[in-house]
Amino acid sequence: MGARMSNRRRVVAGLLAAGSLAASAAWSAAPAAEVSIGFITTLSTPAGYIGEDIRDGFKLAMDDGKLGGVPVKLTIEDDALKPANAKQAADGMIQSGVKLFTGINFSNVLAAVVPGVLESGGTYVSVNAGPSTFAGEKCNPGYFVASYQNDAFHEAAGLAANELGYKKMVLLAPNYQAGRDALEGFKRTYKGEIAGEIYTKLDQTDFSVELARVRSMAPDAIYQFHPGGAGINFAKQYANAGLSKTVPMLIPSFSMDARMVTATGDAADGIYASAIWTTETNNADSKAFVAAFRKAYSRTPTMYAQQAYDTAHLIGSALKAVGGDITKRDDFRKALRAAQFTSIRGKFAFGPNQHPVQDYYLTKYENNGSGELVQTIVRKVSSDYGDAYAAKCKMD
Repeated sequence: MGARMSNRRRVVAGLLAAGSLAASAAWSAAPAAEVSIGFITTLSTPAGYIGEDIRDGFKLAMDDGKLGGVPVKLTIEDDALKPANAKQAADGMIQSGVKLFTGINFSNVLAAVVPGVLESGGTYVSVNAGPSTFAGEKCNPGYFVASYQNDAFHEAAGLAANELGYKKMVLLAPNYQAGRDALEGFKRTYKGEIAGEIYTKLDQTDFSVELARVRSMAPDAIYQFHPGGAGINFAKQYANAGLSKTVPMLIPSFSMDARMVTATGDAADGIYASAIWTTETNNADSKAFVAAFRKAYSRTPTMYAQQAYDTAHLIGSALKAVGGDITKRDDFRKALRAAQFTSIRGKFAFGPNQHPVQDYYLTKYENNGSGELVQTIVRKVSSDYGDAYAAKCKMD
């Protein structure tokens, strides 16, 4: 009787062990849980096309609704270019348990959202805006910028202006955080004379007064930063005033993106710009992206779409590293910092403040011989360029 009981116990124990192994195998083979991403961007107002390109570029990187093999749910909200709208949307998502955010394209809107996300223990990965506010002393382990630090793009333009031989320039930008960062960045590297600084309203449409001031100061060239609809109006009015024939214009790429080129026609011809990427970037991954975007959306991608595409792949690389478990917050952020993804702009790494270290180029808008204005790359103006605030960043 005792022997039979002993044998029975061994059989039961074996069955339990087999069942445990089977359960363990089933658990390891189980798909990762869906990760919610709060995606707040500008989809209305004249700047709405920027948010559309950010959204579409991000979604293009998703493979069957997944990033890094992990199922992803995007909760998309339109901020209508209003910081209060964005904060309300973010607060609602935070209350529903969302811990990962991206999508915002304007610095003033981002500034209203990021503090709440970080206070909740969440992580924010910027697809576009990189205000100086969060790049230096207020840097945070939960805040990443996958595009550029605002000033750095304009510092590259200052280097380009030096190479172009401009000795006297007038600077123009909207009077908000990114606009102020723009001109501070440009002045940091430009070696010539600043004849004047002109700040415009963020939603301004008529620049006749400003153009009259430019004419009266007779500069060698101007540097202007006006994204979206304001940039379209500025370029058209600059050309119509005849200034483009006598006073060259230098800009950051986002003051004349692919959609703006279409809207402004010949007004963009001959304009110089600083850039991290254009549709003419000569690498296989970039060419494949441009072709895929055109096929999916029947339009040419802007740099906003490119940055969103890269951001999605960056996030995907980190999700893959943690098996989709972003409750492993420190591991997830460590994987983001590693930036183990292929950027279609070329080289990409994070500096100590979790902002990019990358190459910048001088580009020129010109006819490609087929009747199309494209942004050709003239030459590289800076390699492995970081930003002026990284040294002030001390992570907690």
